[in-house]
Amino acid sequence: MALPSQKEIEAVARDVLKELGLADAPAQAQKDLVSEAEVRAARARGEKVLVVAAGALVTPLARDAAFDAGIEIRIATPGAPAPSAAPGDGGPAPADGGVIALGADHGGFALKQALKAHLEGRGLRVSDLGTHSAEACDYPDLAAKVARAVALGDATWGVLVDGAGIGSCMAANKVPGVLAATCHDERTAKNSREHNGANVLCLGSGGLDEAAARRVVDAWLATPFAGGRHGKRVAKIRALERSFTR
Repeated sequence: MALPSQKEIEAVARDVLKELGLADAPAQAQKDLVSEAEVRAARARGEKVLVVAAGALVTPLARDAAFDAGIEIRIATPGAPAPSAAPGDGGPAPADGGVIALGADHGGFALKQALKAHLEGRGLRVSDLGTHSAEACDYPDLAAKVARAVALGDATWGVLVDGAGIGSCMAANKVPGVLAATCHDERTAKNSREHNGANVLCLGSGGLDEAAARRVVDAWLATPFAGGRHGKRVAKIRALERSFTR
């Protein structure tokens, strides 16, 4: 049986995105597709960072392969220097690079604004996807924006804030490729990254003041994925996801 061509793979990927309601990907995604082969090649070269063009479509298999290999898929920034990441154990920490997509509903708006200033003050790249006022809105809409940005590669990491940090987490985890975790303190933040490889952090403004939220975010950003036995377990989560999205 002949293997599918690159064009056939791209067509299937776009059909899946359409079925998942993610068809409004950037136009560039119609041109650039990052497959598992690119990740395998990066791994063979001993690389820990694979830089892809802005708007490129990264296939689920490519993301899984990168996750298993501890390779960060980073969106290229025009004019930015090439990343230097020496091979090592485990996956990269969010602070190692990549855009952080930030979102909140009205209940998390004030805390989101404070975290945005904190992250930008650290020199990190932030994409603020709203909400942009304290006017009432629906958390699933904002969670979808952040989750979509992460799933489609427009952002490498996501941070969501609502009243409890639970609803946004539920919504974000409906998007294939997203591993969202609600964290209440530094311990759970570190665990979600080290053991679970979370790529979206969810916070509850009702249980965290600004200082505590900053500590949680900083702990999350500083913690790499441990891989090893944890990688095997997270791979089972991704396999379960794929079994319901085929």
